[in-house]
Amino acid sequence: MYILYSLLLAVALVVSLPWWLLRLGKYHAGLRERLGVVPDRLRGAAKPGGVWIHAVSVGEVLAVSRLVSELEENFPEQPVFLSTTTATGQRLARERFGSARVFYAPLDLGPAVRAYMNLLRPRLLILAETEFWPNLLRLARKRGAAVAIVNARISDRSFPRYRRFRWFFSRVLSEVDVFLAQTDVDAQRLREIGAATERVRVSGNLKFDVRVSSPSPLAQALRRAIPADSEVMVCGSTAEGEEEMLLEAFQAVLEKYPSAIMVLAPRHPERFDRVAGQVATQGLALVRRSAWTTTASPLMGCAFLLDSVGELAAVYALATFAFVGGSLVDQVGGHNILEPAQYGVPILTGAQTFNFREIVNIFQEGGGIVTVTPANLAGECLRLLGDREERRKLGEAARELFLKNSGATARTLQTLQPLLRRNFPTP
Repeated sequence: MYILYSLLLAVALVVSLPWWLLRLGKYHAGLRERLGVVPDRLRGAAKPGGVWIHAVSVGEVLAVSRLVSELEENFPEQPVFLSTTTATGQRLARERFGSARVFYAPLDLGPAVRAYMNLLRPRLLILAETEFWPNLLRLARKRGAAVAIVNARISDRSFPRYRRFRWFFSRVLSEVDVFLAQTDVDAQRLREIGAATERVRVSGNLKFDVRVSSPSPLAQALRRAIPADSEVMVCGSTAEGEEEMLLEAFQAVLEKYPSAIMVLAPRHPERFDRVAGQVATQGLALVRRSAWTTTASPLMGCAFLLDSVGELAAVYALATFAFVGGSLVDQVGGHNILEPAQYGVPILTGAQTFNFREIVNIFQEGGGIVTVTPANLAGECLRLLGDREERRKLGEAARELFLKNSGATARTLQTLQPLLRRNFPTP
């Protein structure tokens, strides 16, 4: 089965080569590492018996960040390495943990995976959410490593596909020692696609434990630059098709609150320039974070384009209210509402939040979120800005729900401890 899978994967890579070449600007970063060329920067810290954590992108890196800190504190003798798939995840991981132990995950081909296994020789391989890579799992177990899937989730969109190929995934998932699911629904879906019942547990969502560890220089600078009586509308992780609607809503806000400011943070960096063009087309004043200096005039009546990675979470603290994107358009499924919730910020989101269904349900039931549509977006923004008491209630509910559902990191670490303390074969 694994030979057939590897052959099919290799063929798929060759067939899709023209597509990859067209998108080379996005995926060329770390190409040598992805192909199995281990960077020299990893060699200094590598020793048998460490931990290899794989987190796909920014969201997963943030989710496991506290787990990384807890592992380092409780098992200081075991080095922790972190791999990512995307360039944005890689940049954030290096900023948080240093480049000496962060790398691009290898393609799931035997030679590429073995190169990292040979160097790192991990005691434990931890995969975040739904990274079921057959060769990676098989080779980790073959080298004596334990395997854990943490913060595991099976989305509505991917569940039918996984279930259709249960005959394949049941064999792949047999390599995993423990699955720590976000919810009961995710746990049941894991069992239905082939995970052994006794290996599946519910630990909660690690994202509830993410905290901003220190004040952000950008957030502090913006706080000084924005007049204290100005309304701040932070629109985070926006997707294509949303910015136009949000900018129109902001124009309506400016008519009543001329000193208001909109912080606009598109989800994907490759769209920064395009969104800047949209702001200009709508005739709004534009300030780009990449060109902004703290000596400039106060920020009033403008759109502040956050064309950077890793700074949005702290900027939510400045918001009069926040809109979390990827939720007004189809196919995206929403993004993380917990980032503004931790600050007690009133949250707006669209109805398309299937990728965060459990979190959104918790906040809807607890009165900590407002769901908007393209038709009533501007009206809801103006309603919130005009109702201080409603904003206070929404913000307090969001923060209480955030704190009430924390604790997944402690439960995850408790489950992983036996795997970290068991005997490990060393050369």
